[in-house]
Amino acid sequence: MPRLLQDPRKAGHPILVLYDVGDDKCRTKVMTACKDYGLGRWQYSAYHGRLTGAARRELEIRLEKAMGASPGLIAILQLEQWQLDDATLIVGEAKNG
Repeated sequence: MPRLLQDPRKAGHPILVLYDVGDDKCRTKVMTACKDYGLGRWQYSAYHGRLTGAARRELEIRLEKAMGASPGLIAILQLEQWQLDDATLIVGEAKNG
């Protein structure tokens, strides 16, 4: 199990990381970095969680290095708690058979 780079007991701010990266190796580095900082996968190309300011800056540097010269986009959005509380999530259930 990888060691988390941020203490999960530190509250931090809600963060949403969205990415569209075509290169498989680069995309794997982005996913690994998000997981290393304790972010959870929300959707195939989106991770969410809470990060302190210092952890966010570290993650930004790591994602910038992971991206390198590859084409694509990574967006790191800091959210406010009210935005999460006010969000509408519509979840579809997979059908069996």
